[in-house]
Amino acid sequence: MAAIVLWLVTVVVVAVHSASAGVIESEWEVGYKFWWPDCKEGIVMAINGKFPGPTINAVAGDTLIIHVTNKLSTEGVVIHWHGIRQIGTPWADGAAGVTQCAISPGETFTYSFTVDKAGTHFYHGHYGMQRSAGLYGMLIVRSPKERLRYDGEFNLLLSDWWHQSSHLQELLLSSSPMRWIGEPHSLLINGRGQSNCSQAAYFDKGGGGLKQCTFRENDQCAPETLRVEPNRVYRLRIASTTALASLNLAVEGHQLEVVEADGNYVAPFKVNDIDIYSGETYSVLLRTNSIPSTKHWISVGVRGRKPNTTQALTVLHYVDAPDAERPIHPPPVTPRWDDYDRSKSFSKKIFAAKGYPPPPEKSDDQLILLNTQNLIDNYTKWAINNVSLSVPATPYLGSIRYKLSAYDLKSPGKVLKGDYDIMKPPVNPNTTKGSGVYNFPSEIVVDVILQNANV
Repeated sequence: MAAIVLWLVTVVVVAVHSASAGVIESEWEVGYKFWWPDCKEGIVMAINGKFPGPTINAVAGDTLIIHVTNKLSTEGVVIHWHGIRQIGTPWADGAAGVTQCAISPGETFTYSFTVDKAGTHFYHGHYGMQRSAGLYGMLIVRSPKERLRYDGEFNLLLSDWWHQSSHLQELLLSSSPMRWIGEPHSLLINGRGQSNCSQAAYFDKGGGGLKQCTFRENDQCAPETLRVEPNRVYRLRIASTTALASLNLAVEGHQLEVVEADGNYVAPFKVNDIDIYSGETYSVLLRTNSIPSTKHWISVGVRGRKPNTTQALTVLHYVDAPDAERPIHPPPVTPRWDDYDRSKSFSKKIFAAKGYPPPPEKSDDQLILLNTQNLIDNYTKWAINNVSLSVPATPYLGSIRYKLSAYDLKSPGKVLKGDYDIMKPPVNPNTTKGSGVYNFPSEIVVDVILQNANV
């Protein structure tokens, strides 16, 4: 395994839940730690010595106060609270160069904000490749009066994992010319996966696949099984914090009823499997069967890219099934990676739940953002409308608040030629750097159209 010399950071767990109702206060120390995410030792970015980071459980209206201390000796760190609207607290959003400077080594920054709306969310590092290094965890905000009815719930945090360190990945991707890091070595469910074996290898009749996994009691890569009772309803809260992979999740022998998407209740609909892209969250209801002594695979596979990564697997374990017994049916087959019609069909089923406001029927302004992969002096760069972001030295939020000229004051412009073909490389392969800001009047509706031209 390629690696940069790093060290094991010893951390002290300090967590305080305030005696005053509605306040959750914690102290986090972020540092590197040796870990075995997929049965191969690597280096993860841990919080209080744990990977993934701690799950935050809150109720809508609670205030979170998280003191983050950077125990990394040579790099900054920030944490973004993905899905939290940060109404009145934009400085707590955790986007380096946009809402704050990175937390320097040895320093502590306090994130204080209110979680105003119930939903399934997560948090992750938002500086360099730190999300790829494992800096993430679940953030669950419950409703004081839950509208859904179920008997229990499980969190499924999905991620991809490479054996190269995040520092090496960053160097490869930022080289001239770019050196591709390859597909993920494994997919993780709650920080656990397998790269050199398969839990379902006993179904490989040809014998040419991976070996059968065997686990010891305290193995960090051993799957967490979901233990359920028959004739019950369980809520699966699913979040994807992948760096690259688009995913598909299925539970063998069970349908899934989608009830929440990105922290919003939706009109329920049933599917056999669910596509989930990086940054997305869903809640699905799973109704268990009447037989109390069976086991079923939960599979996670790659979509949107030609897969070269083995499915991640864990088990839905009915209460009376023997621990030593394996599922008798093979894992679900992940849909074809390039079945775009299937992906669009799923997305078109998502509508706001009854009683929740639909999107505005009309907009006051429109903004079209074309995402392409371009070049600057032979360096591969993402670009929007042919401009690649160059983050200013002073974060945008402070610059705007104190009227500093730290960024490009000229608006990027909203006029976009419509002569592009999303199925082909951009006509102009070169791009420019910019740090402009779109300015809009308050209390208007802007229709933002995102067009991905990176097939």
